[in-house]
Amino acid sequence: MHGWIMLFSENNQEAYDNLIMAHRIAEHKDVQLPLMVCQDGFITSHSIENIELIEDEKVKEFVGAYQPEHYLLNKETPIAMGPLDLQAYLFEHKKQQAEAMCHAKQVILDVSRDFEKMTGRKYSFFEEYKLEDAEIAIVCMNSTAGTTKFVVDELRQKGIKAGLLKLRVFRPFPAEEIANALSHLKAIAVLDKADSLNACGGALYTDVTSGMYTNNTLVPCVNYIYGIGGRDTKATDIEMVFSDLQEIVKLGAIKNPYRYMGLRG
Repeated sequence: MHGWIMLFSENNQEAYDNLIMAHRIAEHKDVQLPLMVCQDGFITSHSIENIELIEDEKVKEFVGAYQPEHYLLNKETPIAMGPLDLQAYLFEHKKQQAEAMCHAKQVILDVSRDFEKMTGRKYSFFEEYKLEDAEIAIVCMNSTAGTTKFVVDELRQKGIKAGLLKLRVFRPFPAEEIANALSHLKAIAVLDKADSLNACGGALYTDVTSGMYTNNTLVPCVNYIYGIGGRDTKATDIEMVFSDLQEIVKLGAIKNPYRYMGLRG
């Protein structure tokens, strides 16, 4: 995306919570970027789940009043706005967007801490589920994380040290933090619900592997494209991925890092 902050949501509660935090993050004076809250169509958008609502007055107090420094109807400092950014300033504005995205990382953490004080629900760049002592792990986003947690619990009962890193903040991408969280693993699978059609993996995979390489973290990493067009992803599919990771650890090599999961034929 072109300079949008992106928060991903495992379930309806997280989508609701992200929407409340989104306003304060996007409107912060050091950020001022558009923000999208992402969730899986039908799986969360058309399903029914119980969620904890926050009283309207508490939400209003948390979000606060929007007080822009520059706005169109300010008669004291009239300005013009248009949809086109021409050659004279586009490059400089893109650099400003990049700087704002860097600032957004700390703002996201600060807003999340304030949200935790209000609700008791804790959020960060990502969630580490049984990852601390894991040997193999999946990295994924959105509702697939719920299915993966179920499989991780089952594998743990069998003595298999499986784990999950569920990414919540995709833009800005927390490369250093992810590299540190995954550095102790023996093999990693990154799941992408979209194909970049670039012959070298999906967007999440390329970001994860780039971030790990940049931060001197070398762990065997394989990519799975899955769920395109709303294709169902079952626990058995996730079990297959963990089985593949065990094989990678056993062989000490990856024959093909670019794979598809749940594909017919």
